[in-house]
Amino acid sequence: MKLRYKILGALAVVIAAGVVTLVLVMSHTAPCGAAPALPAGATVMKGIERGCYGPPEVLRYADLAKPTPADDEVLVRVHAASVNPLDWHYVEGTPYLVRIDAGFGRPENPRLGVDFAGTVEAVGKSVRRFKPGDEVFGGKFGAFAEYVTVRAERAIAPKPGNVSFEHAAAVPIAALTALQALRDRGHVKAGQKVLINGASGGVGTFAVQIAKAYGAEVTGVCSTRNLELVRSLGADHVIDYTREDVTRSGEHYDLIIDNVGTHSVSDYRRVMSPHGLYVMIGSATTGHWFGWLEIPLEAWMLSPFMSQKFGMMLAELNKDDLAVLGELMQSGKVTPVIDRTYKLSETAAALRYLETGHARGKVVLTVAP
Repeated sequence: MKLRYKILGALAVVIAAGVVTLVLVMSHTAPCGAAPALPAGATVMKGIERGCYGPPEVLRYADLAKPTPADDEVLVRVHAASVNPLDWHYVEGTPYLVRIDAGFGRPENPRLGVDFAGTVEAVGKSVRRFKPGDEVFGGKFGAFAEYVTVRAERAIAPKPGNVSFEHAAAVPIAALTALQALRDRGHVKAGQKVLINGASGGVGTFAVQIAKAYGAEVTGVCSTRNLELVRSLGADHVIDYTREDVTRSGEHYDLIIDNVGTHSVSDYRRVMSPHGLYVMIGSATTGHWFGWLEIPLEAWMLSPFMSQKFGMMLAELNKDDLAVLGELMQSGKVTPVIDRTYKLSETAAALRYLETGHARGKVVLTVAP
């Protein structure tokens, strides 16, 4: 018996030491270093890079090596890009879990950005889907630059002719998130009552329009200054959260798309139909560790006792869903909402504004031709 206790005690010490070590490694932030030297003979382009985690001011507008497309890639001349909460999470390295992917101590990849729209400048020898001169939009890490290379069969699609580069660049992450949350996780159907909490933000403005395109009856929740915007996007009902608590409205919804996570599971259950679905996309909870998991953990604990279903999601960038969004824009059923535009050299200011949480729709970067 004493030997068993000794073994268990030793295991507890090892586990505790491992946890402490992991915490220290994940939370360690290395100081910023000098910009890496360009490869000899490299063709230069302008772009955004960072050498450490920190506030947006750690970003550098610098000379970078222009990429060359591989056999299955296209080289895109970027005309516009857009910023997302994902970008400032990667800039700051918080919550610390993002460092598992981005790198411990400092970012493994100094580049930044995902959403882009531009013109194909060159294609690899095995590419048949695109040709130089094609106007495209999509998602690829490192998009905050004058050029980006993208695999032709991945997250890239033809840009609709009736959509500007700036509007197309606003689409990929935010609109794909809204589409997949509604269609794939929420199984939205015509006639259903759908609640969009945080309806005036990047994902929310797309979610309102896409839900309407699927024939749903949409209620949007936003602040006073955004009521008319959300109505203009097609919402059937709009609730001002500064004056009314939607979870005490007495209404019941078949699907809730939550971009801000401002209520508990128990609160949301009051306004869900008996077999309603809740999809969490974002959270207003701040912190370096696990605060954003409060609602999913609460839902997991209560799930055996509920008929309603709760879940969360991250968007999957893919060409097929980009094509769906292209068709929705071409038909006029979806129109990206742009709050502000900044120059590529002003990326730090764009991220700082996005971080305030008051952006109406999307914040876009323009890249000079």
